[in-house]
Amino acid sequence: MAENRGVVYAGPGRVDVVDLDYPEFVLKDGPGVNPANVGRKVDHGVIVKVVATNICGSDQHMVRGRTTAPAGLVLGHEITGEIVEKGRDVEFLDVGDLVSVPFNIACGRCRNCKARRTGICLTVNPDRPGSAYGYVDMGGWVGGQARYVLVPYADFNVLRFPDKQQAMDKILDLTMLSDIFPTGFHGCVTAQVGVGSTVYIAGAGPVGLAAAASARLLGAAVVIVADLNEQRLQQARSIGCETVDVSKQDPRDRIQELLGVPEVDCGVDAVGFEARGHGADAGEAPATVLNTMMDVTAAGGSLGIPGLYVTGDPGAPDEAAKQGSLSIRFGLGWAKSHAFFTGQCPVMKYHRQLMMAILHDRVQIAKAVNATPIGLEDAPRGYQEFDEGAARKYVLDPHGMLGAA
Repeated sequence: MAENRGVVYAGPGRVDVVDLDYPEFVLKDGPGVNPANVGRKVDHGVIVKVVATNICGSDQHMVRGRTTAPAGLVLGHEITGEIVEKGRDVEFLDVGDLVSVPFNIACGRCRNCKARRTGICLTVNPDRPGSAYGYVDMGGWVGGQARYVLVPYADFNVLRFPDKQQAMDKILDLTMLSDIFPTGFHGCVTAQVGVGSTVYIAGAGPVGLAAAASARLLGAAVVIVADLNEQRLQQARSIGCETVDVSKQDPRDRIQELLGVPEVDCGVDAVGFEARGHGADAGEAPATVLNTMMDVTAAGGSLGIPGLYVTGDPGAPDEAAKQGSLSIRFGLGWAKSHAFFTGQCPVMKYHRQLMMAILHDRVQIAKAVNATPIGLEDAPRGYQEFDEGAARKYVLDPHGMLGAA
């Protein structure tokens, strides 16, 4: 049996790379596993040899101690790999297939899955709709920042690449299909970005940059990316976006400079609940982005909100925010007839089309997010540098297969 190692949350501010059990076709007890899921048989699953698995900003929320994640939780929900074993009920996949694994875990059988709302599958998490690998309160499915991982409901969940060598040639782009590319795209689609749109994107991290690349793919005329990190803003400018440093300038003023009016057609929140206030010395203010988007989005516009918001945040700046209650200017949004779209991206709604855009050179998403491969054992460094604001998307390489990518 092959050796397995993976990245675990070891407490606030710390991750470790440790030995793990090799996956089996049953969900076993462990840190974060819902007791009702222990013993769940996964004959419909496959075991994947992980070729690429990425560090995500959502992982950072846990690692900073901003959730109720237990120590020892195996991290990672962005998974691309090769099938090395398949369960007895898997019909349409074969050992050797190279696949993208959506971060949403979905059964394919419940009413939400049948409606393509795979981010809120009703069966895979006993506590609430929706599930994901290696994430707090998501059912306890073991994370994919590892050498090997179990993928349930594989015939439904995974996306098989049509040509293995072609896929390996573009693997740094294709690894973004598991989460951030569809998530950024979903933010733009729900914000109703289209040909000629003017778009405000809050956040120049990987999801914000993926949203920016998506907006351009969808035909936006002007994409304005906001952040407080100059390195990340430089990355946004490198892919043709306008930018605003919200520590130095009011977004409305910058939009006025660029467009001649102080409002855009639509907005995307790629920041989430750890938002900071605007201005040079502003501290954490979790409602800032939502309020700003309502302020700068024209009446009748739509707001796509793929940025993560949580029901429990022990590190929040006030008691209300610790329960997920934010002081948003809902009256402003109501008065301007804004549409709000929230929640997990249903990856399967988009990933096949986005795969085709990558394979046929319609988009270079790895370049847009500055994809940077590092070894699995280097994960603690990647987490630290990402937390410090590095303008990179760290891609873990558990088997040393990305050297030629």
